[in-house]
Amino acid sequence: MKKINLLALSLSCFLVFMQVSGQETETPKVDGYKFTEIKTNPATPVKDQYRSGTCWSFATTSFVESELLRLGYDITDISEMFFVYHAYIDKAYRYIRLHGSSNFGPGGQAHDVMNVIKKYGLVTESEFPGLLKGEDKHKHGELDAALKAYLDVVISNKDGKLSQVWPTAYVALLNAYLGDAGSISAEKSSKKQYSRFNPDDYVELTSYNHHPFFTRFDLEVPDNWSHDSYYNLPVDDLVSVISYAISNGYTVCWDGDVSDKGFSHSNGVAIVPEKDITAMEGTERARWEKLSEKEKNSELYSFKEPGSEKKISQEMRQDAFDNFQATDDHLMHFTGMVKDQKGTVYYVTKNSWAANSNEWGGYLNISEAYVRLNTIAIMLHKDAIPAALKKQLKL
Repeated sequence: MKKINLLALSLSCFLVFMQVSGQETETPKVDGYKFTEIKTNPATPVKDQYRSGTCWSFATTSFVESELLRLGYDITDISEMFFVYHAYIDKAYRYIRLHGSSNFGPGGQAHDVMNVIKKYGLVTESEFPGLLKGEDKHKHGELDAALKAYLDVVISNKDGKLSQVWPTAYVALLNAYLGDAGSISAEKSSKKQYSRFNPDDYVELTSYNHHPFFTRFDLEVPDNWSHDSYYNLPVDDLVSVISYAISNGYTVCWDGDVSDKGFSHSNGVAIVPEKDITAMEGTERARWEKLSEKEKNSELYSFKEPGSEKKISQEMRQDAFDNFQATDDHLMHFTGMVKDQKGTVYYVTKNSWAANSNEWGGYLNISEAYVRLNTIAIMLHKDAIPAALKKQLKL
């Protein structure tokens, strides 16, 4: 997830279909939309990242919780801040070693959680809530600025060489804000408790034609600060993997763009309307030009009822990525699939903007067209990939 300001964060990096493990799904109340369940997989309650840029941890933690449920464990509330804490330490060392040229900020990717689990395991929310003193929600504006400012002072090298105590001072600063996750012993973490969960079983997939398909590459997004590799698939295969996984009882961690005007958490849907103003001509174009911006948006993105959507090609998604129209804004968690009355498939998406952030308990439905255009990457269990594709990827 890229770093954005706090107002944008509260609107964009933090919202359809109510779904909590063990409960029946409800039909969203969007006028004209009638969703039929295709598949629902177990998921834990919606959490709230609030004023923190840590959607990557919230989405992937939710995904891990669903995986633990699938594997037969009853854990329902893993600490997101445990992963944030350890990632911030690793990120700081890289930032210093690269003289400040590495990306440093609150953003991250799904593999950051898995990388922390490999080293330190995982703990429950009660064991490490990671809240600032006196707060009951995550507020990281001051924390993020303070950590970055301190590291920039270290890099400035005022004394001719770096001190030996800068890592100690940095960790002390982190501890003051989040608490001391480093003091949690390995015995208290998950390495033995959840032995059937293996972080090495999870892979990340993407789809861009500036690299060969069916190979791995270092995905060029700022928040891939650790330079992890992603498997590259044609977009048709990527979407088929998502549907196959969900249909077979797996969930999917999704990284994508939510700045598109077709994304509406408040309305509980994300779509790519077929209508394109660039194709308008004559009187239709003249009428359109007279509309206010609000009227234009209302006409294109009414969210009142299902409509036709654009057919998204590999080239269209590549252009969106190359032109910075599709960026790694936000990570969320696909937990199921539904279809509307016209047969369009949507992915039931658990967000991390709190359960009361919209009428659907913090969920929304993202159309297949939106996924094809705006997906940056996904993470899932390697066994959730169809056998033929697994073979091609040499998994």
